[in-house]
Amino acid sequence: MRASRIISLFPTLLAALLLALPGLGSAGVEDPRDPTHHFFDPTFGDFPEELEEAREAGKKGILLFFEMDDCPFCHRMKNQVLNQPEVQELYKERFRIFAVDVEGAIEVVNFEGETKTMMDFATRDFRVRATPVFQFFNLDGEPITRFTGATRDVDEFLLLGEFVAEGHYEDGNFTRFRRERAGR
Repeated sequence: MRASRIISLFPTLLAALLLALPGLGSAGVEDPRDPTHHFFDPTFGDFPEELEEAREAGKKGILLFFEMDDCPFCHRMKNQVLNQPEVQELYKERFRIFAVDVEGAIEVVNFEGETKTMMDFATRDFRVRATPVFQFFNLDGEPITRFTGATRDVDEFLLLGEFVAEGHYEDGNFTRFRRERAGR
């Protein structure tokens, strides 16, 4: 009878032990970090200047995250994917990254040097109708890859970064690239 009492308390004792020894239950796993500070780069919205900084820093290009406040898929990406340290590190190493509010009235300078509101930049220049949209640009300011919607998970978003950074977009689309990688 005494052994069964100890066995029934085991889950409670294990939980108490994990709480008493910080880090034991999450060894090797980093906590999510706010994407506003750890994923996106600060900007004044001058994209020709951002291109120059990307070139000087040896980046592969620029990533624009077209979003809007009431978009549940944008929030999901920020809270489940863009907040992950491995995502932040891979993307920050390869790209300059900026958020663009598709309903925003803040002025930006587009890649051609024209001043527009974020809303006009998103809807007129890039025809963003649904969010989120991840638009990648090469170091000449030319759009090279566009992904609309939320990725399934962190792994798919990491694969998207690899697809662009390693130039696989030149050989085909992301859907085929993802399928070929899954078949390996």
